[in-house]
Amino acid sequence: MLRLTELNDREVRWLRFWLLVVVVGIFGLLYLLSDVFRAETNRALGILGRGDVAGLRDYIVSFGVWGPVASCFLMVLQALVAPVPSFLITFANGLAFGVFWGWMLSLFGHALAAAVCFALSRSFGRVPVEVLVGKAGLEAADLWFARWGMYAVFAGRLVPGVAFDAVSYAAGLTRMRFASFMTASVLGILPQTFLYSYLGQRAPEYVLLFLATSGAFLAVVVGVAVARRVRRPPTKQVR
Repeated sequence: MLRLTELNDREVRWLRFWLLVVVVGIFGLLYLLSDVFRAETNRALGILGRGDVAGLRDYIVSFGVWGPVASCFLMVLQALVAPVPSFLITFANGLAFGVFWGWMLSLFGHALAAAVCFALSRSFGRVPVEVLVGKAGLEAADLWFARWGMYAVFAGRLVPGVAFDAVSYAAGLTRMRFASFMTASVLGILPQTFLYSYLGQRAPEYVLLFLATSGAFLAVVVGVAVARRVRRPPTKQVR
């Protein structure tokens, strides 16, 4: 039996690619063929799109003992298709499960979403990633990596307002090892997830302030990335 360690790099990349194709295909079939799955996905997207923390809390709690699974599903869903900050779900987790368990659940959910984004980016390349996060968002993440190098992931997780998923996607386009990426991600999001879980449980009204702050910070970073691209001198063609 051929072991995974005996596969060359190209075979491993193709294995990851087809594994992701299968997962995406299963999700697509479930969405098309299952009325229940499609209804729940649309409901979750609607709540995420509104940025309704209380609604997110109620949605997660409505699943009972499966609430943590629903929370992780929301975290991955927002990373893939919903243009909303992930800390909204962390607020909701703190509101639903209390500070400590909301923190632990959010930490796991963030790590799972980061791993999915990284794997998608590394398997499919830059063009599909630009479709998911937008060219401007990816260029802003590129600027972040150019400035911080290998510490970009850790720094990006620590600073409030930095687009979490854009950093994950951009990291997948680099030569960074998956283990290093996940270590930096988990260490970086430890303090943030605790803060958001605490505020979600004690002061959920602060979510609007964090939304405004995140939007302003992201706008500045994207603006700087675009400005640097415009000012970049054209490359000389060699005759």
